[in-house]
Amino acid sequence: MRTRFAPSPTGYLHLGHAKAAYEAFHYAQSAGGVCLLRIEDTDHTRCKPEYTQAVFTDLDWLGFDWPVPARRQSQHYPDYAKVVLQLLERGLAYPCALTRSDIKNGSQPAPENFAAHWNNEQVISRLQSAAATEAPTLPFSIRLNLSKAIRTLNKAAKFKETGPLYTGVYDARESLAQREDPILARKDIGCSYMIAGPHDDWHQNISHVVRGADLFHETALHVLIQNLMGWPTPLYHHHGLVLAETGEKLSKRNLDTSLHGLREAGQTRENIFDLIHMDRL
Repeated sequence: MRTRFAPSPTGYLHLGHAKAAYEAFHYAQSAGGVCLLRIEDTDHTRCKPEYTQAVFTDLDWLGFDWPVPARRQSQHYPDYAKVVLQLLERGLAYPCALTRSDIKNGSQPAPENFAAHWNNEQVISRLQSAAATEAPTLPFSIRLNLSKAIRTLNKAAKFKETGPLYTGVYDARESLAQREDPILARKDIGCSYMIAGPHDDWHQNISHVVRGADLFHETALHVLIQNLMGWPTPLYHHHGLVLAETGEKLSKRNLDTSLHGLREAGQTRENIFDLIHMDRL
């Protein structure tokens, strides 16, 4: 079996990442498999080289090993653009100029609202040009026509979950019925996690996705993309999270729980593993 630990270097790793790394690496070890390290650094507006280097330093300090080199998504923008291009050419995606504020104020993303502004050739040209740069941007986002994509499948899009909170077999189509058309390529970075993650799981032959329970509700979208692209669907295992004393999920803003800071303060690897197995910090 093959799984992966896939952090985004938008800040220093914290105890929640230590938990996720522990779960992924030990899941692979217990099954006689391998856990890859993937650097999900497509967000060039927030990711920084020093945070990427800190990922390697922190994981090495925690005692984890992975095959090298680790895949860095920022080196593969053209790969993700090709997926979006295929969906555009199949009529399953469209450009959208709406901002989050527009949608919050009642505007709804829909293909017919923007067809007059850009034709497919213009959209494809813009996407290809952006993907060839080190820091892609677009004059619009590109969204999936969700209802059409679901109709196109004309079959169940099932996935199996073995995590403690959501164990069962699900049909992605049922989970997506009321969802807004999701973004395939963000305006500010020219791609999205929704495309890059499933693409790399396919490209790297990932058989088991082991990650935090906060990502469970994104799984249906990933499975839909897998089915649309003809990629195999991995088995999913969403583990519990490390929570702050308030019960909230830790974030990179919680600098007091960063592995970098804890190590500098004299904490040991054993201390970290003790902390990540507590219900609350």
